[in-house]
Amino acid sequence: MCKFFKVFIMFTLLFSFVCPAVFGAHKTWNDVVDEMESVAKESYSKYAAGDKKAAKDAVDKAYFGYYEKLGFEKTVMAYISGSRAAQVEYQFSFIKKAINAGKPNKEVKESLDKLVTFLREDANKLDGKKESALSIFLASLLIITREGFEAIIIVGAIIAYLRKSGNRDKTRSVYAGALIALAASVVMAFILNRISGLSGANQEIIEGFTMLLAVVVLFYVSNWMVSKSGARQWGSYIEKKIQGSITKGGLFSLAFAAFLAVFREGAETILFYQALLANTETYFNMLWLGLGIGCIALVFIYILINVLSIKLPLKPFFLGTSILLFIMSISFTGSGIKELQEGNVISVTPIHFIGSVDILGIYPTFETLIPQVFLLILAIILFAVHIRKMKRQNMAQ
Repeated sequence: MCKFFKVFIMFTLLFSFVCPAVFGAHKTWNDVVDEMESVAKESYSKYAAGDKKAAKDAVDKAYFGYYEKLGFEKTVMAYISGSRAAQVEYQFSFIKKAINAGKPNKEVKESLDKLVTFLREDANKLDGKKESALSIFLASLLIITREGFEAIIIVGAIIAYLRKSGNRDKTRSVYAGALIALAASVVMAFILNRISGLSGANQEIIEGFTMLLAVVVLFYVSNWMVSKSGARQWGSYIEKKIQGSITKGGLFSLAFAAFLAVFREGAETILFYQALLANTETYFNMLWLGLGIGCIALVFIYILINVLSIKLPLKPFFLGTSILLFIMSISFTGSGIKELQEGNVISVTPIHFIGSVDILGIYPTFETLIPQVFLLILAIILFAVHIRKMKRQNMAQ
């Protein structure tokens, strides 16, 4: 597993130097907001003149041409919070929804003004932060631990599962899937940066569909694992049962789940570090120190998962692993749909009394929450069926 992190760091460093900084044309974040405010005014002028398409295009220009392209979103996530970035991103979506719905001019203007207020507040916070060794270190540490946590949880759980079930020799396939995903992440991040045709909305759409594909695989793997926890006898019987299932194709599902988890997080992590590098002027050593310590923290998390897998009895371990992967699939569902909303593929219907919980993939829209609730209900039914099956098997003994 250490090789996994060495390769990850190598790829990240290599890519960071290959790809140029994108923030250099603006001295401060308030400079960026000044230009975005002009674009917002342009959007309102077009809307007031009756050109809804031009007004919406101007909002997309502010989002994809400034907020995303210049690393504003990722800098807010690194230095302020992921929930704040989600709040601002949804404000872009709410404006486009108001424009499409033909809302009164006053309402559209208020929505645009609210966006500029959010952006100005964040710019003031970011510009007011004097670069310090500690702030750079903490930002770097936060990025690698937050982005790597989901991937390491999934990969660690799958590896622990294979070891626990007597399939240690098959862990190589999962490691291979994760390493291939790292290489694919570098390629994808490079493409997203260098090929303009894949920037903007297309980037969001690719990320969104990748995450939804991961949801399908994780949910399948979770259900597959919990079904194995219902075996009548443990020991050699369960090992043979699992061995047979893995041989038939289960191994591919496990390796593919590891690939998707790392691929999604890998590309995003590289883009985060690009934004961080572009905004760092002095303490580059603290940036790399944060990255290194973050990777070490992830290794400890991975080891902890494996240690717990050894101590836990087989049955609770299988159930716990299944529940963990299921929770990840719920989180990915919300995040994947949010990406598609940002890419203008799915509409946005706000729920005003719910806030964003970025780390759990919970966002205040019907489009993200309804599929999550549906997935939750489906999982409860499947778990209930498996538990009932287990009870019948126990009674039959």
